[in-house]
Amino acid sequence: MIKCSECGYENMDGLDYCDGCGAKLSPAASEGAGAAPAASEASAGAPAATAAAEAKPAEEAAAPAVEKPSEAPTGEIKAPAAAPAEAAPAAEAAAAPFKAKLSVIRGGRKGQEFPLETGNNLVGRWDPETGAFPEVDLDADDPEAKISRKHALIRIDGGKVTIEDIGSLNGTFVNRQPRLAPGTPVELKSGDEIIIGKTFLKLVVDPIS
Repeated sequence: MIKCSECGYENMDGLDYCDGCGAKLSPAASEGAGAAPAASEASAGAPAATAAAEAKPAEEAAAPAVEKPSEAPTGEIKAPAAAPAEAAPAAEAAAAPFKAKLSVIRGGRKGQEFPLETGNNLVGRWDPETGAFPEVDLDADDPEAKISRKHALIRIDGGKVTIEDIGSLNGTFVNRQPRLAPGTPVELKSGDEIIIGKTFLKLVVDPIS
């Protein structure tokens, strides 16, 4: 298109005179008009490209350098602190400072001894049906079966020795006193006499040196 310099009418290329006002069209004007935008676009593009090129190094320069994590210093690895020792089991804490035993003195194998353990000691007779063996098995000392299979319970806890009838048929007696009430522990001391059925036993307590 050729723009008329007189009236501003845009004419088709190749015309010598303006269709709007009839003025002489200048070819230079048309070339300048076409060239101007191109130059403008070129000039506009150049600064943009230059700015983009300059911006990239600037961004790279502004970005902080990422430091490589330093390796942990080599050194001896300390073991975790040992956990405090657990409290001793109650059974061990309550261990008696002595040894105790029952000795048959009448009505059975005289002189037969039965060591007593810390904790519970069942006194009775071997049970063939269940295969249970009491700690103090008087089966061989009781031919008339006067002793119940689960007759009494002797317990050693700390510095005490107690005996408790656990529902026997013929009862439990200490130092020939009245029959013990079932389920009621009675404290014993060294030399006490215990009667179970027709078997007489003596408690012997020896301190641990």
